[in-house]
Amino acid sequence: MTSGAAEFGIVGGGAWGTAIAQAMAVGGRTVALWAREAEVIDAINTQAENTAFLPGAILSPTIHATADLGEIGRAGLIFVVTPAQHMRDVLAALPPGDAPLVLCSKGIEAGSLKLLHEVAHETAGRRPIAVMSGPTFAHEVAAGLPTAVTLACEDEGCAPGIAALIARARFRPYSSTDMVGAEIGGAVKNVLAIACGVVEGAGLGQNARAALIARGFAEMTRFGLARGGRAETLAGLSGLGDLVLTCSSTSSRNFSLGIGLGQGRRAADLIADRRTVAEGAFTAPVLAEAARAAGVDMPVTDAVNRLLGGAVAAEVIGDLLARPLRAEVH
Repeated sequence: MTSGAAEFGIVGGGAWGTAIAQAMAVGGRTVALWAREAEVIDAINTQAENTAFLPGAILSPTIHATADLGEIGRAGLIFVVTPAQHMRDVLAALPPGDAPLVLCSKGIEAGSLKLLHEVAHETAGRRPIAVMSGPTFAHEVAAGLPTAVTLACEDEGCAPGIAALIARARFRPYSSTDMVGAEIGGAVKNVLAIACGVVEGAGLGQNARAALIARGFAEMTRFGLARGGRAETLAGLSGLGDLVLTCSSTSSRNFSLGIGLGQGRRAADLIADRRTVAEGAFTAPVLAEAARAAGVDMPVTDAVNRLLGGAVAAEVIGDLLARPLRAEVH
């Protein structure tokens, strides 16, 4: 690490980036956090609070917000927490270096249909790449509540070393070499969380939600295996664990978006009302296209994509329930 540089850099000043910064600052460790919004930078540096995206969480004095990506590039370890569709441009603008990148965004790149670690390999030079994903509500992580995540690297020796750097008493990373499975779990669960929100908003009951989680997990697994992920990863923290969390709480932006859709509101209006991003709304059409390209049947994903395109919830739900009967495992 360059002399005087922060121990940790965070690229992205939203709720999740801010929560990671707070977790990493435990014990007086220094953190530089990059944000686009001048008001976010000012609030963090003058009020010790991200009032726009994580209000109520008083931040460590060792967190410094900046608009200078060069400052982040000098950090010893860098977390990348930008929206998935902006990751390529942001990584291309990051100064070259050898500090590892930990990708914390969840999605698939539109157009290329590439996973985010594939995007990072193309744009981040020779930096080591890791993926961190799992059941993590930002406000709980910032509050220091117990959290566990998957930390995946292709190099078997990479993840344990990074895990040792970022582990805290109440933040526990589990190492993996399955970057594909970890990323697909995070991307697909956002879309399925919208679907579960639709069930809630339409008043379809808990039986329907449980069934949808199970059938959605089957979709996640089919797609993950088709793209080269491992079943045990998809059944772990970054797959099933994250799916359960985001499909059952209004703290999930994707679940809340789904509630509005289930109540009959238009997707465009719901998205326009939000400052924070419900990433599943941007992932759904990309995931549907990627599933078709891989020859994977994903009816719940297709249904969410139709809803986001303006279809009527009652019609989409009816079509799902009218699908031909089939064996549960096929």
